[in-house]
Order: sequence, then structure tokens, then C-alpha cells
Amino acid sequence: MTSIRRFVRSVRAFSRELSHPTRQQQQALVFAEPRPLKLGVALGGGFARGLVHIGVLKALDDAHIPVDFVAGTSVGALIGACYCAGVSAEELKEIAYATRFKHFARWTLSRCGLCSNDRMQDFCARILKVTTFEELRVPLAVTATDFHSGEPVVFRKGPLVGPIRASCAYPGMFLPVEIEGRRYVDGMLAYAVPTTPLRMMGADRVLGVYLSAHWTRAEPRHLFEVIGQCFSIAQDKMCESWKKDADRVLQPDVSGYSYNCFERALELIEIGETAARAVLPELRTLLNLAPVVSPPETLAGVLPLVNSTPVPDPAAAVNAGHLHQTIQPI
Repeated sequence: MTSIRRFVRSVRAFSRELSHPTRQQQQALVFAEPRPLKLGVALGGGFARGLVHIGVLKALDDAHIPVDFVAGTSVGALIGACYCAGVSAEELKEIAYATRFKHFARWTLSRCGLCSNDRMQDFCARILKVTTFEELRVPLAVTATDFHSGEPVVFRKGPLVGPIRASCAYPGMFLPVEIEGRRYVDGMLAYAVPTTPLRMMGADRVLGVYLSAHWTRAEPRHLFEVIGQCFSIAQDKMCESWKKDADRVLQPDVSGYSYNCFERALELIEIGETAARAVLPELRTLLNLAPVVSPPETLAGVLPLVNSTPVPDPAAAVNAGHLHQTIQPI
């Protein structure tokens, strides 16, 4: 009986040891680095102003901040698809500089719109080099709006170009895009900035890029500016619906740029890059990434000298004939 009691006491003592970590284990838990969190980047619409997104992505790449998920609306869907397909920010910069309206759209006569973006099919084929969501290097969500029901739709699998065209089908300007018997229009009506789909994809932290700018400050010149101004006002009123799912909202100042200023692509990219660089330290903190430490050589001129007394040079002393003054006999 005594043996059994001893055995029971031993088992209980062993259990207590297991339940209470040692001092070394406690210190390891305290000083263990937190795991890096997954970043999702939500790219909103803005037509030519959306070229700002290229600068934002370039700044993240240059800072070695990994982008784990991307979601795009309208032009954000197109640029997001290029990035997720492996097209570098520098390549996108070159493409943007040479791109004009005629490369992805054409005028047409229809009661549903004045333009068709069917040329985007060939445009995307040349740039993306992939045809499906599954082939992308980074997971992507493309948003659109069901024309009949008004429901938001998020595309994440299957053919890629159709959803991009649908997300870019600005009402009144472009014809609705039909996919598997359903008609879709611009994703901005559902998600002006698609932060919510990124949460569904598993993003721990979400960066939203919002291009808030009215289409015109003067008298409208044509129908497009009337439609654009109305949608711009509506988007500003609906910001809270997507901001709740954003940890940080980036709002580059594009107020001095028209909706179709493709010829100013390099300026817009620079604006995006500058805006993103300003929040890099905050993003690193949000993602549990180590802060960037300056290399030692840059600190040499900042750190105080321990001993400012110059060390005598024996070789110089020999040349001067004063070696006996600098080296004392043992």
C-alpha cells in the first residue's frame, strides 16, 4: 500500500513540474519574437488616378514588407492582378507610362454605355501571362457588382480577365460585362475599397488605399464628369462601411489630377510611393516586423569617441627619429 502511495505522489509531482515551466522556459516565452502577421492590401478605384497604387506597391516591395493578399476594385483590380501575377513595380511603371485609353477600351453605340472594355482581354493577356486566379503568385480578390440584384460579388477563382473587366465597367461609360449569364458593373458600387474580402481571405492586418477626389471642381464638360462627380460624392458618404475592416487607410492626395490623366502616370506613381513610405514604420509595427536598423557605418559619425587622445604612430616616429620617445624600454 505504501508503494502505491509513493507512486501516486511521484505522478502528482511529475504533473506539477509539467504544468509549471522552468525559469529558462519562462524567459524564452517572454523574449520570443511575435510571429509576423499577414498583410492584405486593398486597392480602390479611381481610373487613371489609380496608377497611384503602383507607387504604393513599389514602396512596400522596396521596404521588404511582404504582401500576402491583394483585393482590387476597378483599376485597383487590374493593377492588383498584375502585381499578383509577378509583374514587378518597375515593369508596371513602364507599362503605365505607355498606356492610353485606346489600349483597353473603344467607343461604341449602345443604350447601355458609350464604351466597351473588350480590348482589355488582349491587354491583360500581354501583361499578365496567366489566365486564371489559381496561377497567381499572390492570392487575389476582384470585386464587382451584380447589375440586377445590386449584390457585391467577389471573384477568387476561375478565369481572370472577365472579372477584371467587370470590376472596371464604370456605369454609363462602359457596357456591363456578362459572366456565365449574369451582368456585372464596377465593383466600387459594392466595395469602394475592398477591405472586407481581405479579412475573409485571412489577412491579419489590412491596408486600404483610397483615392478620394471629386471628378471636377468646375462646371462639368460632359456626361462622364456628371456621372463621375455623383459617384465620387456617394463614395465619400459610404466610407465607414469599408473603413471598419482597415487597420490603416492610405489616402494619397490626387486632387490636382483628372480622371483620365494617363500622361501624368509617373507623377501619380511618385505620389503613391511617397505616401506609402511615410507609413512604413507604422506598418512594420502592425505586422510585428523588426524595425529597420541603420548600418554601423552610418552611426560612426554620431557615436561619441571613447578616448579622443590620438594614438602615436610608431612608423611616423621612426621616420622622425623619435622612436625612443614613444616606446619606453621594458
